Amino acid sequence: MDDKFSWLIALPKIADAYRGDPSVQGPNYSVERHEAMEKAFENNDYNAWKNLMQNHGRVTQLINEDNFAKFAEAHKLAEQGKIQEANQIRQSLGLGLQNGSGQGSGMGMHRWSK
Repeated sequence: MDDKFSWLIALPKIADAYRGDPSVQGPNYSVERHEAMEKAFENNDYNAWKNLMQNHGRVTQLINEDNFAKFAEAHKLAEQGKIQEANQIRQSLGLGLQNGSGQGSGMGMHRWSK
């Protein structure tokens, strides 16, 4: 396979990690970061989580100190295999709008119009 297209293989894994699937390792995964992230969730430590995220991803625009406990609960539920319950919380926070459920229905609305 041509190296310039090898990044395409990684796209599904990156997208799944965004969706909150705890079984998928995201692009920034390391054992140390994972342990620090778990500790932040367990302790409801928004500031630790925010520092680990370093403003990466849409999630950092939606999660704040006021709603972090709810986000941490969604994380805990997902780890317990309660994906549907976790997704309900994530959607209430404005996360998880994929597969055409967001504005524009995934069709690239207004992308080609001039």
